[in-house]
Amino acid sequence: MSNTDVIRLTSFSKGAGCGCKLSSADLHEILKDKKTSVDTFPTLLVGNQGNDDAAVMDIGNDQLLISTLDFFTPIVDDPFAFGRIAATNALSDVYAMGGSPSLALAILGWPIGKIPLNAAGEIIKGAQTVCDLAGIPLAGGHSIEAPEPFFGLQVNGITSKARLKKNNSVELGDVLLLSKPLGTGIITTASKKEKAEAAHLEEAIASMTKLNDLGIALSHLSSVHAMTDITGFGLLGHLLEMIGESEVSVALLDQKIPTFNFLKSYLDQFIYPDMTTKNFSAVSSRVSTLDALQLFTFCDPQTSGGLLISVAPEGVDEVIKLFKENNVHSSCLNVIGNVISKEEKSIIIR
Repeated sequence: MSNTDVIRLTSFSKGAGCGCKLSSADLHEILKDKKTSVDTFPTLLVGNQGNDDAAVMDIGNDQLLISTLDFFTPIVDDPFAFGRIAATNALSDVYAMGGSPSLALAILGWPIGKIPLNAAGEIIKGAQTVCDLAGIPLAGGHSIEAPEPFFGLQVNGITSKARLKKNNSVELGDVLLLSKPLGTGIITTASKKEKAEAAHLEEAIASMTKLNDLGIALSHLSSVHAMTDITGFGLLGHLLEMIGESEVSVALLDQKIPTFNFLKSYLDQFIYPDMTTKNFSAVSSRVSTLDALQLFTFCDPQTSGGLLISVAPEGVDEVIKLFKENNVHSSCLNVIGNVISKEEKSIIIR
């Protein structure tokens, strides 16, 4: 048995995957009064003045450069699988903006002397397989010694002005679809506690390592008005980012929202990520009353989650057709919500 066979990567960090992100409240406090002005950099179309998935710069000739950075602590114990998940997650931000990835660089933090170096090599190998699948080079990167292991990618991509999809451009009357089921935070927390069934964890890993390259095809549809990917802030947190301060609300259809069918067995054991309650605190004032199951699934921090798509009603059939062509989970072939006129709450669960 090799050293990597007996190392439990998740035991070396408090958080896991996108659940180790700073809360949205903490992030807002850090970034207040520190926004990059698009007036100063007129070719910067999307920066940190909003909450979009990546930065976007106009580089001329109707080409837009998309640039993103994403890394986190281990979400699974297997190093190769962790590398695949982290790489898939980082690439997702480019796909969510309607872009095609072109280049990736790796970011690695490693506790030298605590975890064998060959485990880090397996993480890089896992990321390389995902980059190969995406058709881009993993061209280098940077590493440091760190008290907790972490890994991720900086990714560049390209799109055009017509294909760019922002997260906050929903329109009244749009409907919502989600391309992956919710619940990765719950099952990976169960795994960290050594209480996950192997088949359940395998299903979650398959979801987290499925590329969101569906976003490239969706970027060609004018009926798709907005896109984002669901990660650490959960479905409700990222949906509120899509609504922003616009004069609309969203009615979510509880029974249509896709989730892994094994979640309740873990929630009955009070297994959920610490980040879940932070996510709920951030959204509670703007969301209608949630029951316990809704709270722990709709606020569950996702890692490498699905694309949340806001599309005009006449474009739904075409989106679902693309879902089927891309082997999207069968539970996702439904409209999960509607963009409606402004109500007292920004999100209403029905």
